[in-house]
Amino acid sequence: MSSSPHDGEQTRFTPPEDALTKALFDVKSANPGLGISKVHAQVLKNHPEWLVSEKRTKKILQNHGLIVASSPSSNDAEQPIYPSSRMIEGLDLFQWTSKVQVKYFDKKKGKGLVATEDINEKDVIWREDPFIIAPEWEIFDMQVAATACGYCTTPLTPDSPLIIPCPASSSSSYCPARFCNRLCAARSSKVHPLLCPSQNPASAPLIKFAKDTQWMALHALAQLTSRILLVNQYSDSQADWEVVRGLAELGMEDRFKYSFKSPNQPEPDRPTWKKAFELYSQAFKEPKTPQDQKKLTRILKKPLPAAIERGLFDYELGFLRNLGKMSLNLEAHGGLYTLHSHLNHSCDPNVSVRHLDQRTALSRITVIAKRPIKRGEELFITYVNPKLGHRARLDELRGWGFGACICSRCVEEALMVNQAPAVNDELDDLADELKAGLGVL
Repeated sequence: MSSSPHDGEQTRFTPPEDALTKALFDVKSANPGLGISKVHAQVLKNHPEWLVSEKRTKKILQNHGLIVASSPSSNDAEQPIYPSSRMIEGLDLFQWTSKVQVKYFDKKKGKGLVATEDINEKDVIWREDPFIIAPEWEIFDMQVAATACGYCTTPLTPDSPLIIPCPASSSSSYCPARFCNRLCAARSSKVHPLLCPSQNPASAPLIKFAKDTQWMALHALAQLTSRILLVNQYSDSQADWEVVRGLAELGMEDRFKYSFKSPNQPEPDRPTWKKAFELYSQAFKEPKTPQDQKKLTRILKKPLPAAIERGLFDYELGFLRNLGKMSLNLEAHGGLYTLHSHLNHSCDPNVSVRHLDQRTALSRITVIAKRPIKRGEELFITYVNPKLGHRARLDELRGWGFGACICSRCVEEALMVNQAPAVNDELDDLADELKAGLGVL
């Protein structure tokens, strides 16, 4: 009896979808920088018994958000992108809590928070007031209507004797800002003067443009710039600037290139960036009229350090970079929080963020454990609605520029989805398997 030319060789076959998906997840998780061809080659190296076309590999990677779909205008569309971040020098965590510490994981993941002790379910881990707040537009409208505090955003009780109007407001130069009490009025001095239409009317067109375009990141950047400029007038601005430098960032060019956000809320385009930068510069550096310039000079008498000046007003290295930071780091209601900005995402989070002080400081957040957290365990929030299905969560995460989520829940659900490949892809693999069985390959 003659022997088959394939005696002693392993029979190759087409793997089921769930097995192939898991293998691709494993390779991509261990080697996030690999493109389609290299991922495909590595999977076949790990599973020499499999017959898998590169076309099928590409489709699964794209379906699960492990690569960005190719586009005609991009030669490197499959390259992974992710935010970058750095540690904040001199950050004093004990002003908020002793229950967590900052840990830098790696270049892709960046930094995060881990527990320094066992934390019980429902424990308050910390409370935090915002570094700056650019409130949701509905609340902003209430501030303009003088029905919400101009600092902490808490709705005002009309007949409260504690309400303090903006001290610069007058019949000839009106500012609608009202504050809950003297404390909020005092705290507002870190931001409000440069955004006050009475004290710095050059800022009004910028805020109007942000509102008209519904651009929260631009509104937040105006708030942040005001804080940095004003802090610099009476103290060292370096500590605040270190907070800004430490924020996770993803460049505006990357956000625009990969069309982040939904079609109903597209990312602002380059002409919009340019217009925003023009108004931004006029608001904080070079007002259009001598009268506005004179008012700005009354507020800003001390120049910024050169490095901070570039970090704010250089178009690409300052303005666009900081817009990207605002887009990534704002909390759902518009606040930017120093410690909160360290929290990474999971679709199965172990902490929740709540606004509990609705009668005293609506902008203050309280971070609470959703379940027991062991010492050394990382703290996670969710950046999306956790009630959504796997594909919907994936789409939302990509909409904000975070790429694929490989938390345990997503990996498990991805394997359960077991989506069938396109008919042509499956036929291609089956044809290869048949040819191998007949000794054609």
